[in-house]
Amino acid sequence: MPYLVLLAALLFAAAPLATPGFGGYAPDQFPVPQVDPPVQPAGYAFAIWGLLYLWLIAHGAYGVWARRDAPDWAPMRAPLFFSLALGVGWLWVAQQSPVVATLMIWLMWFGAVLAWLRAPARDAWWALVPVGLYAGWLTAASSVSIGLLLGGFGVGTGILAAVIALILALMLSIGLMLSRPGALGLPVAVIWALVAIAVSNLPDGPAVVLALAAGGVLILAVLAIKQLADGPRRIG
Repeated sequence: MPYLVLLAALLFAAAPLATPGFGGYAPDQFPVPQVDPPVQPAGYAFAIWGLLYLWLIAHGAYGVWARRDAPDWAPMRAPLFFSLALGVGWLWVAQQSPVVATLMIWLMWFGAVLAWLRAPARDAWWALVPVGLYAGWLTAASSVSIGLLLGGFGVGTGILAAVIALILALMLSIGLMLSRPGALGLPVAVIWALVAIAVSNLPDGPAVVLALAAGGVLILAVLAIKQLADGPRRIG
């Protein structure tokens, strides 16, 4: 399994080379074209993938080199492999069907969160932090995908779809943070996404979406700081 995780991380990072030019769902992939939807983060936010790819590869390599037989690393490996293996084909699927891609990204999220919950407390910078960042970004991305589907299939307005997606992301993030206090990788990634959603709605986007995204950043930051103050040794 350590070797499979490393292989999956390498293939996951290489996947964009096989699907050049993908910049999100195309507006005409939906019955109601999603042109500049309020739930979409600013484009710069997706730069986080470069960090995620490199850190997940480093995680896999360190696991093979130094923690191949470590019992505390074993529980997270199967769900992480499941998530990464699905991610190898996600970009191609997203160009074909947003509905199937949304289902896939939620399955990826489930595997990533399960891996994060099982990640060892030691080796935080090799295990808990990169897996937490990955799980946090998928928490935001899967919620955004729901918002795009709702708006794209005419289930309410784009503003309502964005509000539902943001509330979903916040509820999941808070629940996960309470499940593993002090593990800051996950909230950092969600906050990054929420800031980018707020930026994309400046200066004339819907005020409710902007306020909810900014409020979400504040809530998660305050909770993270409180958890840091309550138990700094649990950071990861």
